[in-house]
Amino acid sequence: MKKIALLFFALAFSCLAFGQQINYGNNPAAGNYYDVRGIKMYAETYGQGKPLLLIHGNGGSITAFSHTIPYFSKKYKVIAVDSRAHGKTIDPSDSLSFEQMADDFAALLDKMHIDSAYVIGWSDGGINALLLAMRHPDKVIKLASTGANLTPDSLGINPKDWDDMVKQYNSDKNKPRTTAKEKNDWKIFMLDYVQPNIPFAALKAIQCPSLIICGDHDIIPIEHTVKIYQAIPRAYLWVVPNSGHPTLIQHADDFNKLVDNFFERPFHQF
Repeated sequence: MKKIALLFFALAFSCLAFGQQINYGNNPAAGNYYDVRGIKMYAETYGQGKPLLLIHGNGGSITAFSHTIPYFSKKYKVIAVDSRAHGKTIDPSDSLSFEQMADDFAALLDKMHIDSAYVIGWSDGGINALLLAMRHPDKVIKLASTGANLTPDSLGINPKDWDDMVKQYNSDKNKPRTTAKEKNDWKIFMLDYVQPNIPFAALKAIQCPSLIICGDHDIIPIEHTVKIYQAIPRAYLWVVPNSGHPTLIQHADDFNKLVDNFFERPFHQF
């Protein structure tokens, strides 16, 4: 019996160690490239069940969801994506828009033969989640958007953080950019500097149940997040206590459980 117990312990430890070694965002066993709207979009798929699309923020990649994928892949088919011009998804063009990116995600789902999916978006990914539901309402079952803003100014971003962005723009706007990385880095910086420009009234187009999230000391003002919540017909609001912008990382356990609960339960209007 002792030998059996020791063997079981060894196997369990090996499985745990193997799980910890998964390199999300650079896992050949789970990753594939998909021809999407003129680019090769990189995505990794984990688990089985209802489709769940994960969309990261500006300058990020699939690795942002290292605390999210292990939880949701137990019962969802998790599709973690490197957005256009991010991670392994190369985009040589000189411009980028949130609308373009939202259309990419809809096309990716089509390419994967997925009619519709649950969606979690963080930061720029939260903006993309909202636009995906606005532009392709049939593609989104429910969405959770954390740390999204609708305007590129001191109303959509905390004044100090916005002032830092303005200083960076003024400091870097005339610098020469010769390498592909330098050009791409500037392109994704400018994405957040001049976009998004989404009227609050336009959010009424979102018909799916939506969970709108921010931290209580997020770089997105709480007032701005509340207005997003109020503009969506079927929405809940969650202001995460003691949290900055990365709610899904700083409070991973609570985030995963609450979002999962939101996905599973019927929406009730209060």
